[in-house]
Amino acid sequence: MPIVIDAPSQPWEQRTIVPTGDPVFRKNLYTDPDTGMEVRLVKYPAGVMNPTHTHPCAHGMYILEGTLVTGSGRYSPGQFVWFPEGETMEHGATAESDVTVVFITNKRFEIHYK
Repeated sequence: MPIVIDAPSQPWEQRTIVPTGDPVFRKNLYTDPDTGMEVRLVKYPAGVMNPTHTHPCAHGMYILEGTLVTGSGRYSPGQFVWFPEGETMEHGATAESDVTVVFITNKRFEIHYK
């Protein structure tokens, strides 16, 4: 039996980017109880960047709206960016508009700021 989540009806949960105090929003869609793999929607408000950090999991971002800005480039709706486990990165929104992504991890999520 599939698991079905009505994402539009789910409320956005506000979180805080610890080093900057900036808000970021998410909707948790699914967490696998065995592997810890997660799927969420994540929205960075215009101008908000998650500063230099690493994760002990690989993760990908499929851009739905806006432009995802990273230390390695800018990515548009329809593009998918995969970050290997342990890679140092930063990412967020342009100054002009919010960015919304589908965020997928391969195991339990953690974030470690540099």
